Amino acid sequence: MDYHKIPSPSFVLEEEKLLKNLELLKYVQEQAGINIICALKGFAFHAVFPTVIKYLHGATASSLHEAKLVYEKMGVKAHTYCAVYVPSEFDELQQISTHLTFNSLAQWEQYKNKVDKTISCGLRVNPGYSEIGTDLYNPATPNSRLGIAHHLLGDKLPDGIEGIHFHALCENTSHTLERVLASFEKLYHPLIQQAKWINMGGGHYITRHDYEPEHLIQLLKIFKAKYPNIENIILEPGSAVGWQAGVLVSTVLDIVPNGNIPTAMLDVSFTCHMPDTLEYPYMPNIRGQVEKSDYEYNMGGMSCLAGDFKGTWFFEQELKVGDKIIFEDMIHYTTVKTTTFNGINLPSLGIWKDDKFELLRTFGYEDYKNRLS
Repeated sequence: MDYHKIPSPSFVLEEEKLLKNLELLKYVQEQAGINIICALKGFAFHAVFPTVIKYLHGATASSLHEAKLVYEKMGVKAHTYCAVYVPSEFDELQQISTHLTFNSLAQWEQYKNKVDKTISCGLRVNPGYSEIGTDLYNPATPNSRLGIAHHLLGDKLPDGIEGIHFHALCENTSHTLERVLASFEKLYHPLIQQAKWINMGGGHYITRHDYEPEHLIQLLKIFKAKYPNIENIILEPGSAVGWQAGVLVSTVLDIVPNGNIPTAMLDVSFTCHMPDTLEYPYMPNIRGQVEKSDYEYNMGGMSCLAGDFKGTWFFEQELKVGDKIIFEDMIHYTTVKTTTFNGINLPSLGIWKDDKFELLRTFGYEDYKNRLS
């Protein structure tokens, strides 16, 4: 890939790597006898939705706009869960959904008489266990607003409820899921015995190099055998679809020598374009970085936020203005979370396939202006 022929900055999806992920996900769902659907909150690169739907069983949405994108670009209705439903949007939302999951008993009571009879409804519960170290990303803390606590439910699913949904993973393994399931079953065993479907949420890092898909397959088979009433198990990863499937191409615009370590100023922003690197936080990999050398740099984003930088990286040679900085693994939880803070433009979107770059979308002043009034 000749990055000098790609406009900077750009998010670039690599089709071959995406297909490799999708093939593994398809294998898991076929071997385990489950449905894997794509979570738009993590991967909404809709130019490839026609490809995704060939491998997976649809997509999950957490808002009206996500559900509309699923319906328009994937050609199927969404599995929908909203932390809270907006009354003015509910009728339109249920028209493009096959499943509706409710976050509280009060929300179910509010909408149960309005739900179309063709839609399968479920309740989200808190499984009472999580191994996510950052609370900002942990939906299963004891006081979480996401999911119904077990003490609020009896031993019988409300009339009209067919499914149970939980979500407690974030870039976790099947062994973590195994421990989550132990807690989930302990708390909700009578309700699981009455359900037709179980949605085990996202955060399953199935396509990561060290994940053990065979362990996941066996774990799901054991769960299905234990509960023959369950007609369908659903997993909804987002990161696993786009894992290591593309990059963010950027360019060095300046070298600021302040302090002990110089900062390479880029035409991208961590806070605008890679917010998880600051929120989680984590250090993204840069193509060409080395473990140790005489050339050490911080990377600086182009916004005026003081904390819009990360450090440090080592390179084999001195960086200079015009050098390309390629951030690895930048296709999941990036494009869905970008902002135009400071009026900073959004990176272009493109795809690399058949040894060629195809520019899909560019952004400009109108995109910034039209968000404001």
